Amino acid sequence: MTPQARRDDLISSALDLFGSRAPELVTVDDIVAHAGVSRPLFYRYFPSLRELREQALRTVTDGLVDGLATLEEGPPAVRVRAAVRGLIEVVAHHRAGYVALLRSGSVIATSDTDAAIDEVRDRAVQLILESLGIAEPSPLVLLTPRCWTAVAEGSLLSWLQEGTVPRDDLEGWLCDQLTAMLAATKAHEG
Repeated sequence: MTPQARRDDLISSALDLFGSRAPELVTVDDIVAHAGVSRPLFYRYFPSLRELREQALRTVTDGLVDGLATLEEGPPAVRVRAAVRGLIEVVAHHRAGYVALLRSGSVIATSDTDAAIDEVRDRAVQLILESLGIAEPSPLVLLTPRCWTAVAEGSLLSWLQEGTVPRDDLEGWLCDQLTAMLAATKAHEG
């Protein structure tokens, strides 16, 4: 296995384990057992467990940014809905990592993970503005997708943890929330 493949395997093993317990409860021994490697090999690739956790969570944020990378063709409503659908798919795929990343008070929270979260938020805002054809938003228009992103984060976190809302309903509701927020902004800008 190449060094990059081994590193990726260790990250994948950590993310798999995050699916069954909180990242701060996953130990080096858990990860090496899951990956089928030795502790010294683990430390060859990661100087600490914290570094592996940060890299694993960075994998999640990179997946979110990649999932938001392109717009679907069509009218704004179709494009926004596709972006929301993509966000939900990526969040569902990286469920445990997403929960760990956004859970308040997480021991994994660092300036690097905070920067990664901000990158995802910025990309979501940019994508919404692009889908609406807005190149130079007013302060209120810019504030709208920023606020919606906070709503989406909290909603997705609750959805993952509680699982009470069907995915299609969540998708439609988040799109309707954004539409309503944009309508309120438009009314205030008159």
